[in-house]
Amino acid sequence: MRMLHLGLRVTDLERSLAFYTALGYAELGGVPETAFGSLTMLQLPDDPFVSLELVHDPARPVKDVSAVNHLVVQVDDLDATIADLAAKGVTAEPPTEPGPGIRTSWLTDPDGYRIELVQWPPGHPAGMTAADFA
Repeated sequence: MRMLHLGLRVTDLERSLAFYTALGYAELGGVPETAFGSLTMLQLPDDPFVSLELVHDPARPVKDVSAVNHLVVQVDDLDATIADLAAKGVTAEPPTEPGPGIRTSWLTDPDGYRIELVQWPPGHPAGMTAADFA
């Protein structure tokens, strides 16, 4: 088994698409009408699979984002990513180093969801493993 993607409810689809494409996601496709609303599938550049689904129903705007603590996106160069986002009008918090060689920054999407950008130290696997907690 593996997790496929997260479905995230959004209030304004165009505004959210602009934000997530500035972050680096590409729109892969969508399903116009479901019981949840329209579904827009997003994919990161080096990922072969959809990792985020924007769920939009104008009759059901986002009222509470507290059920989602945060999303995490890995980046190769945190400083370059923050500069690129700033050029696109997206503000990220200054980087911090919560652990040896791990750099993070935070930003907030149009609905208030928090997103953590993570730059792993050289040689770190592409995601978290048991070794990170040993």
